[in-house]
Formats: sequence, structure tokens, C-alpha cells
Amino acid sequence: MALLRKIDAKVDNLRDEVSAMRSDMEDIRLAMATKADLRSEINSLRADVASDMLVQEKRLSDQIVGLRRSVMEYHSSVIGHGVLLTELEERVRRLEQQRA
Repeated sequence: MALLRKIDAKVDNLRDEVSAMRSDMEDIRLAMATKADLRSEINSLRADVASDMLVQEKRLSDQIVGLRRSVMEYHSSVIGHGVLLTELEERVRRLEQQRA
């Protein structure tokens, strides 16, 4: 009879251990699911950042094109009036020095 009690106690201990292992495995599964969700979120954020960077690059490119156009128009109008850009810069420096 004592032997049966020992066996019954060992079986109860094994049941408790198996139950604890199942609980641990469930926690691991939840952690893995959370990790997969995080990876998904990170990939989504990467795509969003890449898209935003492309939009910013396009805007910057458009602004640079506009600036170049303005400078060329200004330079063309200055040369059209018979003044070279370098001469204009020299005149501006002289005027600034005279006023200072």
C-alpha cells in the first residue's frame, strides 16, 4: 500500500510538472506571436519611412530645380544688361564697403 502511495505522489508531481511546462510553452508561444507582430510593425514602419523619404527627396529636387531656374533667369537678365555676374558681385561688395 505504501508503494502505491509513493507512485501516486510521483504521478501527481509529474502532472504538476507537465502542467507547469504547458503553461511555460503557452507563454513562449505568446512571446513568439508578439515577436512576429513586432517584426510586422517594424517592416511596416520601414516602408512608411522609405515612402516619406522618397516624397521629401522629390520635394527637395523640385525646389533645387526651381532655384536653378531662378538663378539662370537672373544671370541671363544681368548678362542681357551688359553686366557679368562677377562684376555685379564686385559692385555689391564695393557698395557694402562704402556704406559700412
